[in-house]
Amino acid sequence: MQPPQWNALQSDLAQLDPADPQYAAQAVERLLAAGRAAGASDIHLQPAADALELKFRLDGVLQAVARLPLGLAPNVVARLKVLAELLTYRTEIPQEGRIRQDSSDVEMRLSTFPTLYGERAVVRFFGRGGRYERLDELGLPQDIRSALGRLLGETAGAILISGPAGSGKTTTAYACLRELARQGGNRSLVSLEDPIEVAVPGVAQSQVNAPAGLDLATGLRFWMRQDPEVILVGEIRDRATAEAAFQASLTGHLLLSTFHAGSAAEALGRLLDMGIEPYVLRSSLLAILSQRLPRRLCHCARPSDDPGARLGLPIRRAMVPVGCQDCAGAGYLGRFLLVEMLSLRGGDCAGVPGGAELGRALLARADTAVLERLAVRSGMTSRWHRAVEAAETGLTSPAEIRRLLGLAAVPSAEVECLSE
Repeated sequence: MQPPQWNALQSDLAQLDPADPQYAAQAVERLLAAGRAAGASDIHLQPAADALELKFRLDGVLQAVARLPLGLAPNVVARLKVLAELLTYRTEIPQEGRIRQDSSDVEMRLSTFPTLYGERAVVRFFGRGGRYERLDELGLPQDIRSALGRLLGETAGAILISGPAGSGKTTTAYACLRELARQGGNRSLVSLEDPIEVAVPGVAQSQVNAPAGLDLATGLRFWMRQDPEVILVGEIRDRATAEAAFQASLTGHLLLSTFHAGSAAEALGRLLDMGIEPYVLRSSLLAILSQRLPRRLCHCARPSDDPGARLGLPIRRAMVPVGCQDCAGAGYLGRFLLVEMLSLRGGDCAGVPGGAELGRALLARADTAVLERLAVRSGMTSRWHRAVEAAETGLTSPAEIRRLLGLAAVPSAEVECLSE
């Protein structure tokens, strides 16, 4: 069962004449329109041995939607590159650009990469219709929402938003930035991004320019001379950027950034592995948010009495996806935010769980597992605990929790057994 937009896309593509010189332009126009209408976060154009496979990422899951003749693939990808102002004749190197269409409020980023059967292209949508612009719209748990609001009032320190790719980190970072801009006052708000995904009124936004020598670390050092008070760094990717960012947070600036890590404790471990001194982290970090976006069960979900359906989660019953017309047979409809928040400062400054024991373990360079246990012991509500609660209440399924968090046993120290 497929959404009507997909059926319409397949029909439209089938009606196009491959011999028409405008075929590529028309196919791309229909493809992008269908992606926007379906609410896709990404469109994948994957060249295979016999066709160009078109896929949409919906609610975090990649789904096949159509196929085009392989011989037409170069023209279709070239058309996308024209829209993104990339070099159409350079097919042997990766390229990245931005697509802007006057007829849509959705901006897109195009990335191309050479593969065995031709250029692979991925289009990412962002800036979609004003959704999730404010913190109150994200669906944060009330305890985290309140604590984060207080932290945004701090004048110095770093707030990291971590998670894997596609977990909504940038959306949360922009919501924080808009919250600061909305509060008004006389704070100087700046950002350094790669690339700028959404324009935020009241913020001086800048974009890296590698050919000109403006990378994240260099740009951040120059921003420091512009008298900022709040700095958003799009993403911390390397040691140089991390050192510059934490130095800024130690010198009277509130710093926001995103970071790739599977959990809040893992983010600490990765920063230590990058060579950031533990005393710097202990002194500068206000909090680390770690988030995922599980799919929400559709109304067609049904309870299962099969113990195996719980997949080892400590819950009384499991809700399982079924599939209907509303969810196009997927069994899921939409997503929700699953988040944990770790603070090293605790109640002495922000009312967020923390603890001296956790701080001492960080200074001793304890491994990630130890840091996570101590964070939970100090009061952090872990991602596992919130995930089990979501499965227990029927918000999502055990299978979805396992898809996102893995098949490892649920840490008994983190989750109180709900099946008793």
